[in-house]
Amino acid sequence: MIYNNPFIGLSNFISPIVMQGFVIAMIALVILGTLLDIIHKKNVKYFFNNAKKAKKNAKIQLTTSQKTSVILKTVASDIATTSELGRGKRRVAHVLGMYGTILFWIGSVVMIFCYSNPSSETPSFWPIIWHIGAIMTVIGGGWFWFFLRVDVYSEAQPWYRIIKADLFVLALIASSLTGLIWSYLQSLDLNDRWDDKVFLVLFIVSNLVLFGGVYWSKFAHMFYKPGAAIQKNLAEADGSRDNLPPPADAPEQFGLGIKREEPKHY
Repeated sequence: MIYNNPFIGLSNFISPIVMQGFVIAMIALVILGTLLDIIHKKNVKYFFNNAKKAKKNAKIQLTTSQKTSVILKTVASDIATTSELGRGKRRVAHVLGMYGTILFWIGSVVMIFCYSNPSSETPSFWPIIWHIGAIMTVIGGGWFWFFLRVDVYSEAQPWYRIIKADLFVLALIASSLTGLIWSYLQSLDLNDRWDDKVFLVLFIVSNLVLFGGVYWSKFAHMFYKPGAAIQKNLAEADGSRDNLPPPADAPEQFGLGIKREEPKHY
């Protein structure tokens, strides 16, 4: 299965041009949903106003090379490895889901645009990337959903409680999982199959929900978070600190009660 390009089999009854058009439509939905989210929540306006305020309160004028250094460190640490989550399970699950999704999406785009023609020969690298990315996404997303969500882990809510904010992670898991099952059933290459078509439809629907639900989900959060991290670290470097007071010099005193259990209440 892992060496199978499922989009070649799909091209037997759906034109590669239609598949490529679907990908382009999904990208357009992400752009549209993000723009609507920006207009509604005014996040970009807030970031710009905050940056102007920080510039006025800066105690140090950073040079271009210093700003570049801060941005690169932020990308390498806060964004690429999600260091703000610490060394715990939450960070591992997040990294698995993040890089799994990136691999899954890149593999999908490359195979659809370059190797979806029935006469094309797909290098084994791309199906492997696609399947590994989907598996990583399911593991990371499932681990987060069942065990690490704040409302489940810290507030004793049942794992099956679903709210609007869960739309992104559930659609992400569903698209990867149904894609894997569809690929597996297709790779069996049995006559008169119908179950692979069922999971193909579920794969398409889950992608429509994922990319079409940007305005109602946390999808756009992926674009805001890097900008917020960069702005925060620049404010730390120039001394403006987003108008917050500096850390206290006194040692942290929590008492012996802090040792009774791992901190998990938010």
